[in-house]
Amino acid sequence: MKTKGVLVFARNNGHVDYVKQAAFLAKRVKKYLNLPTSVITDSVNYLNEAYPDVFDQVIPVEYVNDDNHRLYFDGALTKKSANFKNRMRSNAYDSSPYDETLLLDSDIVICNDMFKSCFDSKNNFLIYKDADDLAKVRDETEFTYISDFGIDFYWATCVFFRKSRENKIFFDLVRHIQDEWPHYYRTYLLSSSLFRNDFAFSIAIHMMNGFQPGNFAAPMPGKLLYTIDKDLLWKMHNDELTFLVEKKDYLGEYTALKTIGQTIHVMNKFSLNRAIDEVSND
Repeated sequence: MKTKGVLVFARNNGHVDYVKQAAFLAKRVKKYLNLPTSVITDSVNYLNEAYPDVFDQVIPVEYVNDDNHRLYFDGALTKKSANFKNRMRSNAYDSSPYDETLLLDSDIVICNDMFKSCFDSKNNFLIYKDADDLAKVRDETEFTYISDFGIDFYWATCVFFRKSRENKIFFDLVRHIQDEWPHYYRTYLLSSSLFRNDFAFSIAIHMMNGFQPGNFAAPMPGKLLYTIDKDLLWKMHNDELTFLVEKKDYLGEYTALKTIGQTIHVMNKFSLNRAIDEVSND
């Protein structure tokens, strides 16, 4: 029988507790998807002390600071510069203990069983190309193409893959793109040299399709819903999430919005961790 499970990376950077997010994700994966979760982390001692018996497997990696920094917003008015430790996603294929893997970012808040249908798909590689901003007032062009004259944007946030020769080639290709990033961000006319898995996956898909539209990547079920880091996750209660969403043209002002039964990609890591703490202390 084929093994199935979820894989998440959790590499803390001194500002964001990704291990806490990964443990929270694993508990919701068990609740809504009834699947085990394995974690790849460089904070094994902390994880074992704070979150024992949460994960199916804990896969250790060396603690290193990637030469990759970005601004992390906590709402519209607060931001911090921190190390963006995202250069191991290409290892997901080789590191996954499962035959069929749902690869998720730690800032996904699961509120339904939508992802279960991935395992019923006839396609071996699934990823989101389309996504919806909950605010519905912002320009979403940056999530349509990787640059003004570039190729389609794909979200490395949620990916389903089976162990196969073609998928092995894909993840090796992502690793090559990462290793040769200065060449690829110039070739694909990206506006920033910051390495992003979304861009690396998008470029690799373009190459797997023979540098033209193709069918290597099939869509994930439903549609990816997200809030950006200038929004705030205010409250969580079971499958009800309350957000303060940034108002258009009104800096520092927000509109309250509630979702029920909707899985959301919450980009504001700080507000997510605060909401997790509140739920844990209830």
